[in-house]
Amino acid sequence: MEFSDRLKNLPPQFFATLVQKVAKAVAEGRDVINLGQGNPDQPTPDHIVKALSSAAKNPQSHKYSPFRGINELKQAAVDFYAREYNVNLDPNTEVAILFGTKIGLVELPLALMNDNELMLLPDPGYPDYLSGIGLANVQFETMPLLEENGFLPDYEQLSTEQKEAAKLMYLNYPNNPTGASATSEFFQETVDLAKENGIAVVHDFAYGGIGFDGKKPVSFLEAKGAKEIGIEMYTLSKTYNMAGWRVGFAVGNSKIIEAINIIQDHLFVSLFPAVQSAAAEALNGSQECVDELVALYEKRRNIFIEACRKIGWNVKAPEGSFFAWLPVPNGYTSEEFADLLLEKADVAVAAGNGFGKHGEGYVRVGLLVDEDRLVEAVERIEKLQLF
Repeated sequence: MEFSDRLKNLPPQFFATLVQKVAKAVAEGRDVINLGQGNPDQPTPDHIVKALSSAAKNPQSHKYSPFRGINELKQAAVDFYAREYNVNLDPNTEVAILFGTKIGLVELPLALMNDNELMLLPDPGYPDYLSGIGLANVQFETMPLLEENGFLPDYEQLSTEQKEAAKLMYLNYPNNPTGASATSEFFQETVDLAKENGIAVVHDFAYGGIGFDGKKPVSFLEAKGAKEIGIEMYTLSKTYNMAGWRVGFAVGNSKIIEAINIIQDHLFVSLFPAVQSAAAEALNGSQECVDELVALYEKRRNIFIEACRKIGWNVKAPEGSFFAWLPVPNGYTSEEFADLLLEKADVAVAAGNGFGKHGEGYVRVGLLVDEDRLVEAVERIEKLQLF
């Protein structure tokens, strides 16, 4: 039996390869400080877990969920956006429930595009954006995210042909892997470009709850006219430490939302109703847990960046997310440097080239271990005398 061409066209799973390298080192009995993945290390808040437990005891939760999700969660998403971003949404036509936003990001090209049509992707960017490219058999071109531009794409660098051909664009702020944030002005520029050229925009707002220095991340849907051309995807994985729960939602343009719902009608029967009820509690309930989590990540960021600078590593502090994007020392590629840290210092980081061509020259660090381990990681790196 041969695999399908679509399966053969899928890119290697970047994070799976990273996991294998770390697992091999751990199996050898080494004390690895793993800063390479984006898996939150804190538990889901108690009030959300209790909501799951209560809903799971309800026999109605044991039945098939409505195909397009329960009304409680869709309304919670609407209320959340009204409260947090002053964005008005219709729960019936402008909300789609997702098995985590990775599902939505991968399935959307299948729902909106035909063979060989063009997508625009950020570079560096979340590697799994490419999974949707392979499955949908579409073309893509990249928008470089350069440090001198604040890791925002420069739309003036897009050719007339690219703008006219593009059907779909992905953006992601606060950004994975760079930790950069977007401005309201940039999102308005994006809306104007999309309207002028007939491009649908998807903003991956995975780290929307995590902004530093008193600055709340901006929602794409806050830009005037954003709902006319695009959607935003929001996951509960990061904001509420619910990565393993696999729950998120997309909001915005009703046609794009309907496309998601139609393809999911054929793939799923929505997710466990009790998980949806718990997600509604996360969105509706006290947000004190979010404030505490952001404060924890900001403290870790400050301690880690200070430690790096102390050893002569010239790094910039991220504006959001729980990642730091660090330049590699002269004489090394991203992959060579990452391999060196794992082999000689037992510190795992993600090589920047795994996020795209323009990720070369950087490594990504996750601020997902406690402060002592972050400092220890830098101390181990200092012994290599690279800076």
